[in-house]
Amino acid sequence: MEKFLKVTNAPVTGQLIAINGIKTVATANATETTVTIKYFDGTTTTVTTAAQVAHDVYSEILDAVATAVATSWQKAYYEVVLPKAVTSILNA
Repeated sequence: MEKFLKVTNAPVTGQLIAINGIKTVATANATETTVTIKYFDGTTTTVTTAAQVAHDVYSEILDAVATAVATSWQKAYYEVVLPKAVTSILNA
């Protein structure tokens, strides 16, 4: 079953981020404006927000992924509101 994070405060309301196949979730430093999610298939999702405070966006994404995979297989997505304003979510 495919699982997704549904980012409810994204510019495109309810934008989904795939959870299946995540290899890494990373941010360069504690105040970075981007969090990158890399997948085993070589694609990347970049979440751009206002500057983080103590890795808060990165930590929220990690926690949301862990919670989402622990939910019932009947629930395809897990809603998350990131702690900073989301300016874009780009899948490439």
